[in-house]
Amino acid sequence: MSIKPTKYIFVTGGVLSGLGKGITAASIGNLLKARGLKVNIQKCDPYLNIDAGTLNPREHGECFVTKDGAETDLDLGHYERFLDQELTQSSSLMSGRVLMNVIQDERDGKSGGHSIQIIPHVTGKIQDYIEAAGKGFDVHIVEIGGTVGDYESLSFIEAIREFSIRAGRENCAYVHVVYLPYLGASQEIKTKPAQNSVRDLRSLGIIPDILVARSESPSQDSIKKKLSMFCGISEKAIALVPNESTIYKVPLTLEKTGLINEIIGKLGLKNKKINIKPWESVVKQALAKYDKKLTVGLIAKYLDNADTYMSVFEALRTAAWNNNCSLEIRWIDAEILTKKNKCEQLLNDVDGILVPGGFGSRGVEGKIAAAQYSLHNNLPYLGLCLGLQVAVIAAARNSGIKDANSEEFNPKSKNLVVSTMRGQKGKENTGGSMRLGNYPCELEKGSLASKLYSKKTILERHRHRYECNNKYRAKYDKWGIKASGLSPNGKLVEIIEAPEHKFFLASQFHPEFTSRPNRVHPMFDGFIKSMLQ
Repeated sequence: MSIKPTKYIFVTGGVLSGLGKGITAASIGNLLKARGLKVNIQKCDPYLNIDAGTLNPREHGECFVTKDGAETDLDLGHYERFLDQELTQSSSLMSGRVLMNVIQDERDGKSGGHSIQIIPHVTGKIQDYIEAAGKGFDVHIVEIGGTVGDYESLSFIEAIREFSIRAGRENCAYVHVVYLPYLGASQEIKTKPAQNSVRDLRSLGIIPDILVARSESPSQDSIKKKLSMFCGISEKAIALVPNESTIYKVPLTLEKTGLINEIIGKLGLKNKKINIKPWESVVKQALAKYDKKLTVGLIAKYLDNADTYMSVFEALRTAAWNNNCSLEIRWIDAEILTKKNKCEQLLNDVDGILVPGGFGSRGVEGKIAAAQYSLHNNLPYLGLCLGLQVAVIAAARNSGIKDANSEEFNPKSKNLVVSTMRGQKGKENTGGSMRLGNYPCELEKGSLASKLYSKKTILERHRHRYECNNKYRAKYDKWGIKASGLSPNGKLVEIIEAPEHKFFLASQFHPEFTSRPNRVHPMFDGFIKSMLQ
């Protein structure tokens, strides 16, 4: 019995960055999965980093973590939410990893005496990674980061051009995402930047099969004819995709254009009946008008980029929709909260407080102050990773231990209620060395956490280096908190809560990474419910 070859869809972008290649790739995957196909997806980034672990979130957005501990670009979060599928390290590839492996092969004597070159060694290694990630799937989608014409992207573009020789052109489809700017002076949408981008891609040896034209507002159908004429692409293979009120509507928009049928036809796939009703329900919730509205204060330190807390925002929004209410997420600068009376001024009209993850001492005192304010005022609190650590510090300080702190922020403090794990000493500024990926947690029977999860053992994703200091755990009761979730060996605190509080819950892990628009995470669901009571 012959095994059907994997089909490959390559998604590239032109004109400018931030067009939504990731959402486009995720939406294509969503629609193919809805047709019963087995789909995988991969992001190829041109950065010379090994992974996204050391990238500044203020510039690049959040670092998403997969179940096997890969630190990746935030697009993998979109992929997981749209495909409702857990991805792995194989779904994230950066230039640094490729180059490191090529050089290591040469050092290990695997080059056979040949000169090491971009072509064929680097491009061949990229193809190896793509092929390995697609093995065993009906369709493998590959998004190439950056825009066509970027120097650092050239090796990836060349690799996917060559890949059609390796896999067969009939097994590869090329989707190019472009931008249609609106020129106010002449009151018209201009296609020239899109035309130039397609020309640039063709000059590199790739003739796109599909064109996705993005715009701020709807474009006239006549634009299709013009793009078809000057780009050499059939009108049927061109989709005009304006901005949507919610990203979750994009799969439905693409489905209406008939673009997926064009891709299926190009790849020779069987066009199975689509089951899109579950996703239509997600979009219906996202677009609904709700009578109730909640305001959550997000105590943030990375304020330069809305993408820094992408998964947190999506988990909060979908939890609100699941509870038939709308949500305002109010950014609150953690550094400001240290000033006199700022907590009272900025937090007195929010319905709940969320303290997300982060690193470094900047703004941490404001986060601690927010947790103290929550404990004093019985205000719903959800802490994520760093949010747990500052919650423990806040509880300790409220009980009279004024110098309670973390080894990360003040290693000279006498009372380090949060400290570095023994195996993490000296690795504070190195990549890939934290506690990363899925770890099990045992929940205390009768605790808030166990009631929310409705199970005894859970599996959640981590990304941190500092842990609760076990020397102080016996004092938690006196501080008004308890460790309601522990590692199976009982040595690591995974969840803390305040039993007498309306809702005070914090986790060492990142529950936002496993929340889905069609399956809300129990911690976020419980947080929203507590604010509605």
